[in-house]
Amino acid sequence: MKKSFSIFIFLFAWMSLNWVSCNLPKGEEDTPSATLDSIQVEKVYHLLDNPEYPNCNLVVDFIYPTDCKNKEVLPIVQKQFIASYFGEKYEQYTPQVAVEQYTKDYLTNYKDLEEIFQKDLKENDQPGAWYSYYEMSSNTILYNKNDFLSYCVNFENYTGGAHGSHSFTNFTLDMTNGKRITEDDLFVEDYQDALAEILVNEIAKQNKLTDTKDLENIGYFSIDEIYPNNNFYIDDNGITYTFNEYEIAAYALGTTTVHLNFDQVKMLLKEDNPLVGRIKY
Repeated sequence: MKKSFSIFIFLFAWMSLNWVSCNLPKGEEDTPSATLDSIQVEKVYHLLDNPEYPNCNLVVDFIYPTDCKNKEVLPIVQKQFIASYFGEKYEQYTPQVAVEQYTKDYLTNYKDLEEIFQKDLKENDQPGAWYSYYEMSSNTILYNKNDFLSYCVNFENYTGGAHGSHSFTNFTLDMTNGKRITEDDLFVEDYQDALAEILVNEIAKQNKLTDTKDLENIGYFSIDEIYPNNNFYIDDNGITYTFNEYEIAAYALGTTTVHLNFDQVKMLLKEDNPLVGRIKY
């Protein structure tokens, strides 16, 4: 009888512990990897400071980390954010100063057109539309937990020509050390051909094609040239790649986004890749 009672107590305690575990407040896996803030800028400048003349328009919406669990990593991560958004020449600055300096440099570079513009005014009553510049940029946080921080930098600009350019650049940072995660960190040696085949098949599927060669008939370049480009981000659902304008297809097709779930690439992942123990796959 005592033995049965002891077993009952043990089972009750075990069940209670599991019930509590399942109903605890959100745990470490749901804790944000970083606390974030943002800086917005919108500047318009007309050539020769005359509102009747062409202008440039600069719009910046910059999100950056202000805190994270490992305080020593924060400066490294901030540098990554600044360099990926504004360029490496600005990574020496704080986020606020980087935005200010970038804005100043953009306007200064635009004002360099004024000498050419004045000469053009003497010859033409209506200078070309190419004098009207614009640049719009932002970054979006795509994943912020499990000691990972994924984000995308969206950049669009026009500096004369037939049309503007548009690009999306993805990043996933390991918040335990501040480093960007690359394909070499994730995949086994000589993964490129196998991963390229998976990407091509998924692009064909997205376009409702059964034969991958048919991609070349709808505006994609040679499918043999579609290769992993390190432009990816990671989240709970898998790995998402971005191929920008002109990279693998004609301009008219725009950007190609390819989501691969972990099951599709599991056989290519290293046993000791950074996801182990942090993201289920």
